Amino acid sequence: MIDMRVLVTGATGLIGGAVAHRLKEGGHEIVGLARSEASAAKLLNRGFAVEIGELADPASLASAVRGVDAVVHAASPNDQNAASLDEIATRAILEAQRGTGKRFIYTSGSLVYGSTGDKPATEDTPLNPVEMVRWRQALEREILAAGAEGVRPVVIRPAWVYGNRGGAAMMMVAAAKEHGAALHVGDGQNRWSTVHADDLADLYALALERAPAGSVFNGAHGSAPRLVEIARTASELGGAGGRVAAWPLDEARKVLWGFADAIASDQIISGEKAKRELGWNPWRASIIDELRAYALAVA
Repeated sequence: MIDMRVLVTGATGLIGGAVAHRLKEGGHEIVGLARSEASAAKLLNRGFAVEIGELADPASLASAVRGVDAVVHAASPNDQNAASLDEIATRAILEAQRGTGKRFIYTSGSLVYGSTGDKPATEDTPLNPVEMVRWRQALEREILAAGAEGVRPVVIRPAWVYGNRGGAAMMMVAAAKEHGAALHVGDGQNRWSTVHADDLADLYALALERAPAGSVFNGAHGSAPRLVEIARTASELGGAGGRVAAWPLDEARKVLWGFADAIASDQIISGEKAKRELGWNPWRASIIDELRAYALAVA
């Protein structure tokens, strides 16, 4: 695979940052999308080129896309505007790429499967999204259909992402520091399939270089620990001695809205397809071991 000039949206975030770093290490030139001077400075400090633009501005996105060989879309505001902004940005990228044969990697997520029960969800499992990401089901179809219009799309569905001191588990650490106990939504018996951000970045690199157009891959690795186990370890890191407290789902919804149901979903996700077809070889520490390592580092 020849080195490419790759636009990465969200290149200062948990997923996009790890992906941009991994691709740069692999010899690709990274272009980050920046909506402010502060964001541009962060990107430049990491050795990336910069294009000024934002998800809500299709013209700026189209301009950025025209100057690159491929796009990795990993940006999200993670708020009430996530659906509308992602639809605007994705359609602008696809429109700019139509007829070019260029690669487009879209970041979806395992929450499109909803709660899975004990049978691991594969890429062929029917989708049953939690309400917060219900819009992604139609958008994924739109992205994959663009393969017939001269785009080379790939959809990646990461499980719960951790590592590099980011991700939802760190919210529990913050709660432990503030309240003396890590909060878990619901009874904590639901399971989270997870993936380390750096392992996920390896998957993106492989997908960029090897994945057939129109393919879908889950990004998940290792066991699926119960939420209460993650909370207990986060509590140790937060200095709360392993103390945890249940946050009733109805109460959590008043603060977290749809994210509460996402946290309470019970998911076992299979990442075997990516290992089998792309040669993905995730090896980083589990989310429990990673949090314990953080705790030892600050002890």
